[in-house]
Amino acid sequence: MTTSHTLRMLAAAAALLAVTGGLAACSSTPRQESTGEYVDSAAITTKVKTAILNEPSLKSMQISVETFKDSVQLSGFVDSSANRSKAGELARNVEGVKSVKNDLVVK
Repeated sequence: MTTSHTLRMLAAAAALLAVTGGLAACSSTPRQESTGEYVDSAAITTKVKTAILNEPSLKSMQISVETFKDSVQLSGFVDSSANRSKAGELARNVEGVKSVKNDLVVK
């Protein structure tokens, strides 16, 4: 083999490796979201936070929202079990939410 042929083969192999590695970085695992899933989760989090802020009884509560693969987790503090239930209901009603883990604590 000539040197230029060897260099072309190495360049092709490097390009293939880069493409394969790039695609693997975009894939999802049980503990990591793909890029698309991450964007979807961010959108769901925003919608849930907006729904909670638009609810007068919850507006001043200390509620955190996290989303991972369409599953929402609520955490923080509320004044009553009714507010805890209301926050969970609002989160469940957001389009795209598959499940809600309501870890809100009544203080």
